[in-house]
Order: sequence, then C-alpha cells, then structure tokens
Amino acid sequence: MQTNRIIQVEEKVPPRLLVPLSIQHMFAMFGASVLVPFMFGINPAIVLFMNGIGTLLFIFITKGKSPAYLGSSFAFIAPATIVIQNWGYQYALGGFVAVGLCGCILAAIIYKCGTKWIDVVLPPAAMGPVVALIGLELAGSAASTGQIIGDGVTTATVITFCMTLGVAVLGSVLFRKFLSVIPILIAIICGYVCAVITGVISLADISAALHTSFISIPNFQTPKFDLEAILIILPVILVIANEHIGHQLVTSKVVGRDLLKDPGLHRSLFADNFSTMISGLIGSVPTTTYGENIGVMAITKVYSVRVIGGAAVLSIICSFVGPLAALIQTIPGPVIGGISFLLYGMIGTSGLRILVDNQVDYGKNRNMALTSVIFVTGLSGVTLSLGNVSLSGMTLAAIVGMLMSLLFYVFDKLKLSNDLTD
Repeated sequence: MQTNRIIQVEEKVPPRLLVPLSIQHMFAMFGASVLVPFMFGINPAIVLFMNGIGTLLFIFITKGKSPAYLGSSFAFIAPATIVIQNWGYQYALGGFVAVGLCGCILAAIIYKCGTKWIDVVLPPAAMGPVVALIGLELAGSAASTGQIIGDGVTTATVITFCMTLGVAVLGSVLFRKFLSVIPILIAIICGYVCAVITGVISLADISAALHTSFISIPNFQTPKFDLEAILIILPVILVIANEHIGHQLVTSKVVGRDLLKDPGLHRSLFADNFSTMISGLIGSVPTTTYGENIGVMAITKVYSVRVIGGAAVLSIICSFVGPLAALIQTIPGPVIGGISFLLYGMIGTSGLRILVDNQVDYGKNRNMALTSVIFVTGLSGVTLSLGNVSLSGMTLAAIVGMLMSLLFYVFDKLKLSNDLTD
C-alpha cells in the first residue's frame, strides 16, 4: 500500500487491511457512544447493537455512497433526562420514535424541495463557523474526558493522555505504508499500555472483564407513548437536522464529493432518522452520524464504506460477546480524551476549510458579521430556553446564523444591502 494513498468511498479493501481499519473506527466512536446509555442508566450492549444495525441501514439507504458511522446522539440528553425522571425510560423511547418519524417526514420534504435553500439560509460564511463549532464546542469535553482538567487530574492521567495524543499526532505525520492508515488504532493501543503501566487501569479490572460471561443478550425494550413526553423531546428535531447537515458538509469536504447531491441530503437524513426511530422501538438511544469517525477519515484518507460497514459488524458482535464488550469498556478516559482532542480539532479545521475553499470575502460586512456572531454565540455559553428545551452551542449558533442569512437575503431582494453597490 502506497503512503498517503486515498482509498475512495466505493473501493474494496483487502482483508488484511479491513479488520484493523474497522477496529480503528469502532474504537473512535466507542467512548462517546457508550457514555449516553450510562447517563440514561441502561446497559450499553443494546446501544452497540443498534449502532451497528443503524450504520448498516445508513449505508444501504444511501446506496453505499456516503461513509458515516452512526453512534449515540448527545442532542437528546437534556429533554430525555426530564422524561425519564417523570415517566420512565420507556416513555423516552416513545419520544425517540416520534422524533425519528418527524425526521423521516422532513427528509421527504427536502426530496420534493431540493437543497438550494441551504445556500440561502446557510451560505459559506455561516456554514463554515457552524461546522467548526461541531468540533470546537467539544474541546472542553475532550479535555475533561482525558482527565487533564478538573479534580481528577493526576500525573498518571496526564502522561497517558499525552502518550495517546502524541502517538496519534506523530503517527499521522510520520507513519508510512500500512501504519499510515491506522495511526488512531496504534495510538489507542499505546495509550492503553501506558495506562496499565502508570496504574490508570488496574490488572484486576482487565481480569474481571475477561472473566465476564461469554454470551450476553442486549436488553431489548418496547416504547410507551405520552403526548406530553413526546412534546418535551420533539424540538430536538431542530438540533439533529442542523447537526446532520453540518456533518454531511464536513464529510463532503473530506472525501471530495458533494454528498448533499449524491446520494442526496434526503437519503442521508432519512437514514439517520430511520435509525433513530428503530432505536426507540427496540430500547436503544437515538443515533447520529459521528464526528469522531469523520475525523478518522480526515486523518487516514480511508473513506471506504466497506471499512465503516466492517466497524458496524464488529459493534454488533461486541454487543453479544461479553468479555470483548467488557474489555473495550475498560479503555480509560485519558486514552479516549487524547484521541478526541485531535479528532475534534480536525472537525473544527474542516469548518475553516469551507471558508477557504469557497473564498469567502471578508471585505463584505455581511460575511464578517455572520461569521463573528455565529462563533461568539456558539462559544459564549449563551443558552436559549424554550419550555423544557434548551438551545446552546452549535445548535443555537446555527439558528442565529440562519435567521441572519434570511434577513440579509431579504435585504438583497429589496436592494438595501450596501455591498451590492461594490
């Protein structure tokens, strides 16, 4: 395999490469994806199962043209927690099903109306910072998970974090041939070994994981429906729609194709929400395309959907093999945080790349205002509360950017904009 060779979306990958590349993708999503079921108080095995099924469905529905891994969505945490506390988890599942169904309907509307409206409501000067915020607003989360800030900071956690991040960064620059496509996997392995040596992971924890019952069945549940509970969760549709468009634009830039046109935003959005609806029907958490895996593709230049599909199959296997799932769960925060530190930054850089590739003219006041307000809104910590739903970060910034863009569009139609005279 040649150094830095790009493996495109439809390319076949030899078995000797497929397994390690698939493992790399599964590890990249694992830490964040299992965190959501822990917060909801459910067994993560059902989530690993649905992540794999959802990803395979996504690949099938998008005709194998859009490489994306579906992991647990964080957008539902706040409203779902309220529903769980008041009605129970099964009623939250009903809300997940409702949101997924509404997302599928939205995909049908986009199929009829097309995607040209995106250039109006989210021009490059707005989309660039919105996409960048997907990664930048998670920077604190990566540092917190990596235990390099907060009360859990120790010499051992810092050493493990730096080892993981250092191998990932240096590997992406220095590794050649086969090693050049698995720097993330190598970094995770090196970080894990370092964690054992420094005592971040105890041998007793590893032994306990290996002695777990070999076969485990995910805990399936059925949803219950309550109108009030559904209405609490339903506004999340705004969040996940913006997030999905942002992820698809980032992935388009990474792979060098316009995925909004082929296979089409309607297909990818439908697949994403259909997976969320199925998740709610079987007892899992909502799914979404994952920024961590986009970051892996950006670093490795391996875009093959066969690799993504391989990772999905491994995730399904892990949900049934007790020791394997338990062993993966022993990967400590400093290792996950070290990898996320780089991957989240790559997503932020992809947003800046949108500005560069589209040659956004900051001599125009509208572009300067759009980008400035979106960045400050997303990073300032401002929160807008609408009943039981809170909008902040990238989501609030995207909404503000859309409203400003629409306002500027009206000004253009009325010939009021001062930059039309330039």
